[in-house]
Parts: sequence; C-alpha cells; structure tokens
Amino acid sequence: MTHQPELLPDQPSPDQAARDAERAEYLERLRERLKDPDFRAIEGFPIGEDEDILALSDPPYYTACPNPFLPEILERWQAERAQLRAELGLPDDSDDNGNSGEPVYHREPFAADVSEGKSDGIYRAHSYHTKVPHKAVMRYILHYTDPGDVVFDGFCGTGMTGVAAQLCSDKKTVESLGYRVKDDSMILDEQGQAISRLGMRKAVLVDLSPAATFIAYNYNTPVDVVAFEREAKRILHEVEDECGWMYETWHPRCDHPQRVKGRISYTVWSDVFVCPQCGEEMVFWDVAVDKEAGNIRREWPCPGCGALLAKSPSKQSGALRVDRAWETIYDRALGQVVRRVKQVPVLINYSVGRKRHEKVPDAEDLALIQRVEESDIPYWFPTNPMMFKGEKWGDTWRAGIHAGITHIHHFYTWRNLWVLAATFTKLEEAPNELRRWLLFTFEQAIMGMSRWARYVPTHYSQVNQGLSGTLYIASKVVETSLGYIIGGKIRRLIGVLRQIQTFAPSTTTVLAQSATAIPDAMMGKVDYVFVDPPFGGNLMYSELNFFWEAWLHIFTNNKPEAVVNKVQSKGLPEYQRLMEECFQEFYRVLAPGRWMTVEFHNSQNRVWNAIQEAILRAGFMVADVRTLDKKQGTFKQITSTAAVKQDLIISAYKPRTGFERRFLEQAGSTDGAWDFVRQHLEQLPIVVEQDGTLEVVAERQAYLLYDRMVAFHIQRGFSVSLGAAEFYAGLKQRFPERDGMYFLSHQVTEYDRRRMQVSQVEQLALFVTDEKSVIQWLRRELDPSTGSGPQTYQDLQPKFLRELHQARHEALPELSDVLTQNFLKDELDRWYVPDPARQEDLEKLRERSLLREFQEYAQGKGRLKVFRTEAVRAGFKHAWRERDYRLIVKVAERLPASVLQEDAGLLMYYDNALMRAESEPEQGRLL
Repeated sequence: MTHQPELLPDQPSPDQAARDAERAEYLERLRERLKDPDFRAIEGFPIGEDEDILALSDPPYYTACPNPFLPEILERWQAERAQLRAELGLPDDSDDNGNSGEPVYHREPFAADVSEGKSDGIYRAHSYHTKVPHKAVMRYILHYTDPGDVVFDGFCGTGMTGVAAQLCSDKKTVESLGYRVKDDSMILDEQGQAISRLGMRKAVLVDLSPAATFIAYNYNTPVDVVAFEREAKRILHEVEDECGWMYETWHPRCDHPQRVKGRISYTVWSDVFVCPQCGEEMVFWDVAVDKEAGNIRREWPCPGCGALLAKSPSKQSGALRVDRAWETIYDRALGQVVRRVKQVPVLINYSVGRKRHEKVPDAEDLALIQRVEESDIPYWFPTNPMMFKGEKWGDTWRAGIHAGITHIHHFYTWRNLWVLAATFTKLEEAPNELRRWLLFTFEQAIMGMSRWARYVPTHYSQVNQGLSGTLYIASKVVETSLGYIIGGKIRRLIGVLRQIQTFAPSTTTVLAQSATAIPDAMMGKVDYVFVDPPFGGNLMYSELNFFWEAWLHIFTNNKPEAVVNKVQSKGLPEYQRLMEECFQEFYRVLAPGRWMTVEFHNSQNRVWNAIQEAILRAGFMVADVRTLDKKQGTFKQITSTAAVKQDLIISAYKPRTGFERRFLEQAGSTDGAWDFVRQHLEQLPIVVEQDGTLEVVAERQAYLLYDRMVAFHIQRGFSVSLGAAEFYAGLKQRFPERDGMYFLSHQVTEYDRRRMQVSQVEQLALFVTDEKSVIQWLRRELDPSTGSGPQTYQDLQPKFLRELHQARHEALPELSDVLTQNFLKDELDRWYVPDPARQEDLEKLRERSLLREFQEYAQGKGRLKVFRTEAVRAGFKHAWRERDYRLIVKVAERLPASVLQEDAGLLMYYDNALMRAESEPEQGRLL
C-alpha cells in the first residue's frame, strides 16, 4: 500500500518543533566555536568549511568535528547514572579506586566471537570497509558494564559499539544471543548464572573520519519510517524521471522492426589492450573472457599476429605482456584535454516489463553514451584531486591500474556522475530531520556506481562487487543504474529503521577528531572501552573514505592517522607512536579498575608487538590474550603469535589508583613487586572451562607473571628488584599453586571446587622457537604435575626435536647445555626441576655466562645475523638495572629490525631505553 503525503501532518509535532529549536540553538553555539582558532587546532580536526560542517552536524550529540558540548553531556549522563544505580539497588562506586576496602566493581576478562551477527540486517545496512557486528560487541558490554554506564570507542567506524550499547535494553535482541532475561531484568547465561542487567548503556564514539562518524550517527539515530520511505522514493522517482533517458535501450536491437524500449540495469565495460608485437588493439572481453564458463583466460593468442599474450605473464608461459590502450578526451569538469585508459561497453543487461535480457551494445547505445559524454552536467559534483595530490595519491594507487586517474570524478562514467550529482542536489531539498538518513542511504551508490565496481556475475544478487579494502579497477567493470543499486537498499533500510525505533539520540554522542586528543572532560568518566583499531598497513581509511567525504564536502585530516603508509611517510615506529598516544588517551578517560577490550586481526607479528607495546606503555596491564578457533568456535589462550593468523582479543585493565599510589611509594622494592603480583592475580580469571575440561590460565603461570611484573616496572621507568629465580621462589612461598598456576588464597578454594568436577586440565600449546621457550618446554616436561617428571637426556632428545621450530637468527645452545645451566640430575641420570634455592644459584651462573656473551655483542660493530636472544635479553636487563640506556640502544640497533619488532620483550627494553637515552647526558660504559 502506498503511503500518501496527506496522511502525514502538515505541521511538525510539538516534540519535533522543540527539537528543531534546540538544534538551532546548538548550531549557533557551534558556529561561534568554529570561529575559534584554538578549537580548529584540535588534533585531527576535519578539513572542511564551516557551513559544510554545520550542514552535516546534528548537535548537541553529533558534530562533524570535535564536540564542544561533550562536557555538559557527560555531566548529565553522570547524574543519570548515579540515579539509575540507586533505583536498581547497585552500590555507589563513585570512590571505587582501591584506596580502602574491597572494590565495588570486579569483572574477569572475557572473550566472545567477533564475527557473530554478520548476517544481521543492521550490520549489513552499510557497506563500510570493516565492522565488528553489534551483537558480538553486546556480549562484551553486558559482561563489563551495568545499565547507565558509559562505553567508549576511539576507532568507532560505523558506530556498532553505540548500536550495541543501545540494544542492551532490548529484551528480544539480548535473548537472541542465547541469554535469558528474567522479569526483574537480570540476564542469565546458558548455565543459568546471572551475568548482567537489561538496560541501555551510554556511548561516546570517536573517529578521525567524517564519513565514518556520519555513518555512526545515522546507525544510532532513529527517524520516522513512513516519512523516510516517502522521501527516498520521491527522490528516486524524480531522478528517474529526469535522467531515465540515459538508461534506455532498444529491445532486441535498434534496427529490429518490432523493437521496444527497455530499461538498462547495468552496462559492462572492458579494458582495451595493445599487442606489443604487432600493435593490434583488442577488447579484453572478446579475447580473454570465456562467457559460457564464466572464467578468465590467463593467456590468449593475439587476433592479429597469433602471439601468446597475458596481462601478467608467468615466466614459464613465454607469453608477452600486453600494453593498455589509451584515448585522449576533453575533460568537461577540468576544462582541459586529458589522456585516460581506454574502456568500451561490451554488454548491456536490461529489462522489458518484468523480463530480463542481455545484448551487445548496438549503434544507438553507443550514440547515447556519446551524447551524454558531450553534454554538461547541470549539477555540482566533486572534482577534487585524489587525496589533494592528483598523481600517485597514496598507498592504494597502482601505476598499472590508476594511470590517468587523478581526480575523484575520473572514477565514474559521465552518465553515472550525472545521476549521482542530480541525486545529491535533490537530497539537499529534503526535510532536515530526514536529510541525513537519506544521505546515508544514497551515499551507498557512491562506490557501487564507480569504476571500482567489478563485474562479478557469480556473486549472489547484484553483479557489482568491489575488491574490499582497495581502490582496484578491474579489466571488467560494471556501470549500474541508480535504481539497480538503491531500490532494494531502501526496502532493507526500512527494516533497519524499524529495529532502531527505540533508540534515544541522547544516549550516544559522536565526534569527528583524532583519538590522540580526547577532551579533558572525559577523564575517568568511561566505564568500559571497546576498540577495533587500525591494523598497520592493512587498510588505508583516509584514501578509501575520500570518495564519500568528497560528496559530503568534509575530509579526513590524516596527519594523526595511525597507519603504515609510504606516501604519508609513516612506518611501523610512527604507527606505534600514534597508537601509543591513542591508548594513553584511552587510559586517561577510563575509570580505575575498569577494562578495555582490543580486537583486531593478526597477520604480522611485528604489528601485534607494536600494538601490545603501545598498550603496555600507555599504562594498561594485559590480563588475557585469546584467539578465535573458527573450526571449533571456541577461544584459545595464546602466549605467542608466532603461528597465529587469526582474530585476537586482548583484555587489559587500568590498575586502581590505590595500587598505583602504593607502587610509587614502593617503586623498585620487593614489596612493590609482590603488591603488583597480588593485584594482577586479583584481575585474572580463576577458572577457564571448555567442554568439561579446565584450561591452564596462561597469565597465572610463573614465567608470565614474572614477565608482567618486569614490564610493569620498565614501562614506568623503575628498576626491577627481583631476579627470575628469586621471583619463582617467592611465588611458591606467598601463593598457593595448582596445576602450574598461582592463586590468591580466596581464589584457590573456588579453583579446587571446580577442579574436582572435571576429569583433566588441558595444557596450553607451546611453540619451541628459541632458548626461552626451550626452557619453558623442559620445565613443563620435567614437572610431574604438568609433564612426565624426571627424564634422562635420551628420553628428552627425541621429544625435543619433534617440538623444535628454531628461528633463523637464533644461536640456540645444545640441549645438553640448556639442561646443565637450568636443571639438575639425580642419581639415575634423570634431569629434574631444581628446588627454588638451587634454582637461584643456577640462575646466577647462567646469567654470568649470558652477560659474557652479551659483552661481545656490545663491543662489536655491524649488523648481527646470528645471536643468542637470551644473552641479549639478559644484557638488556642488566643494563637497565645499571641505567645504561645507551648500551641497550647500541646493541638493539645491531639486531635485525624484524627480530627487534617481533620480540615483545626486546622491543620493550629498546623503546623505553631510547626514550630515556635521548633525555640524559651520555654515561660511561657500565658493563
């Protein structure tokens, strides 16, 4: 049934009138702030004119720039939170900083599948490059927060964290996660345990990209569904009435005596190549595409001379590489003659009534295209040089792909550019309360109607599929009509709008700026942080978003963009520095004792280490790292990413201020070290159970507790008072041990109770690649509680050789030497784990041997190709204790860059030593 305009009120409702008045007041306040040079100097302030920023903004909760209204929003939220906690009977946590008494807030680290919910209509409503499904984020928010809490996402992208925060009040959505909601709003998990409460959370969403924050705002803001449908269809029909002639074709052909008009859905365009041997031009579609099988031939014979040709010939084939054909045209937008890669139309898909047909373009189809290209477009459209550079604009630029494409409009056929220009002009005429959602809807044609859209008929539904995360232009591209792309999209978005009708705009605030400069008003006001940060050089967001932002008139200021990008002169060190600045801000805004979840896909160890180092240097403590086992659908703890190419979930917490204060008073002392261990054990999960089997909690093992204690001292610039052997001995004296893990006294009772209910404890996988992991493997193997107990060398060697995957650079000692330096032999010649007193003596002897080796590295010159990593680690530890930071830097710079970047321990010493070496006069050599 068609909705008639007269069914809608002619006058705005009182609520809408009040909202319009409020918006007008805030817009004037924002207009005044935009005149302030200091406001515009905020890190990451978008590139755009005042009027364009004002036109896109919907203050006070959404501004297409930093949000000057955030302090008053947070003040209101804090008051509402306190009132809600009192109503729910939750304790007052306003002074929950660990200075005295038991803390009110306590959660264990948590991990859930971040791919859950990718088929949901909300998730699929926009084709942004990356999104974490809101249903996955909901599990984290429900676990870590209470109703009314403030959630923060500093790399918000499309705003799924905000959607998740709002849907925590929706009983149906919560129950779709497998939870049960009681009448009193308590949420129970699959085992019937209470895990959370039903209720909306507040969200602060930040992103550097104006395009991303605009999408995030729309995802979190409901509009009138009926009015939206009416306006969207009106615009679509008006554009169709005005520009439909450009998408007409004759069926079956223009010269057929019984021809009838058809409506073009899409036209396929093909590259034209030139034979390097005879100069013959050939259409890629004709020579390389097998239409029946739907395949592309890697090689083909030249139709002119018969030479074997290919786009990218392999050495074995003997084929010649074809050249691209070029053409010279008059660029009506730039007012000058330009050269561009030649493409020609080869296939038209069209409909007559409800029946679909395909044809080769005929004479009138070609004449129509020429007529359009010789006409001026009567509307505004963006003509910006790509990334404001033109040639070689960024890391997504490819010489063989983007030759001749220097400006944004070069990515479009003239016909599709005309239609988009007409559409966006008509969007400006829409009512203010609908205009942004209509922009959100029609902007999805920006990429789909560009040359980025490959012709891929094997994909489900539409044939226009771009290569995600790139600006790649294929040899077969598809020029689609607006109705083909947007018609079905409008229907799907109506369903999404119905899902978010209960959303309250006052519960989510969205701001476009850098995460390196979060407003001071947020300090300590955030109850939980969820971030999916940019991953090194994986995606060039500012380049990919340039398309949308060109049509929105506001661009990303990519100076603080955390990315590895050659054109921006940003390598891994620059990426790590920017990520560290972001995490420092997250640390500052997070309340003490609260949690941060970091999710990303790990494909490079060096980037993983950069992320981890940035998290630790910001002040966070990592309590758990897990990877999703997609085959089993379960999460596994990991202690090394050497063999991991999967989604990682890092759980980190901000220590309570009471502990931080005590630590500063005891810094560098043994009391401070043990105080750290106690508070760290308090944060760790007591039991991790998978399918009736208990998992060893990696963070509770002695070696990882020692690593965390050392890292905590070094990141704060203090010397470490305990050696490894002394630390291990102290652990056994101070804390109960079970299955190779250490607990606080009140935790071990719970572990023992659960331990009695299962048949076994599963040990974690351990990758034996260097001396440190060899020692860990031997300790596990020789310990009766975790391995086979005391064993002879003959027993151990074959097992060891099966487990060993030695790193190329590692000068690994013989197994017999590792045993001699770290373990003892009994009267039966069996090696065993020594008691703590003997272990300390062995450790001292081993350290002296390692330091002698390190001294050779310190005195040498040039790059080290093969070396003993444990010697370097021991030398760095000794030099740090002696405050000889320059020695650490000197030896670190002799190591291969890849080794330094992929070893978190060495990188931690180097980064911290480098910072201190640059700020102090040179010292004499102490070693």
